Amino acid sequence: MEKAIIIGASSGIGRELAILLAEKGYALGLAARRTDLLDELGRELHGKAHTVYMDIADPDSIDRPFNELLSSMNGADLVVISAGTGYVNHELNWDIEKVTVDVNVTGFMKAMNCAVRYFQKKGTGHIVGISSIAALRGGSESPAYNASKAFVSNYMEGIRCMLAKSGSDVTVTDVRPGLVDTAMAKGEGLFWLIPPRVAAECIYRAVGKKRRVQYFTARWRLVAALLSILPERIYRKL
Repeated sequence: MEKAIIIGASSGIGRELAILLAEKGYALGLAARRTDLLDELGRELHGKAHTVYMDIADPDSIDRPFNELLSSMNGADLVVISAGTGYVNHELNWDIEKVTVDVNVTGFMKAMNCAVRYFQKKGTGHIVGISSIAALRGGSESPAYNASKAFVSNYMEGIRCMLAKSGSDVTVTDVRPGLVDTAMAKGEGLFWLIPPRVAAECIYRAVGKKRRVQYFTARWRLVAALLSILPERIYRKL
């Protein structure tokens, strides 16, 4: 039986992925800050999941629950880091900027470190991190969010190269979704919203194919290609 840990499983993409993996026969370890939602999900999965409290904004509190899940599950084959946050912040409110970096940068990096160290010791494994199409360019709506997701993608690439040089059989998948219909989708004029279930199915397929980078859906892959080459003078007007 395959075993997966999902960090940030209480809502959004993480929750839908937990449901999908349970349907596929995975044993699950679920971590999140909102334990009421996490316990509700655990009951929905009919006892097929171990759950722990984890506040990814506090990097010093990640090791213990992560290791607790590994112990209760007798190891893991897949770790998905889905926890994240984002806000529209035209006023550059410092508290908003800071919490975005605390969760999406510092917290993500610590969770990634835990997963990498574990799989290096085990000798094999798969890590999935949820970045965003927003990682490709800076954003006027939420500057810290775009920058934090650029860090996520860049950090995962660095980890992938590091693991390759060491000869480790560990796959790192950088998931870069477009707009997903969750509480994270903020702003005006949103379009092409992807249902969370579709996002989860795309991630499941990416894991099966051991993809390094996965955009979804196909139209968002085209948007990503366009964003990568769009001159700044035009991009600023969007």
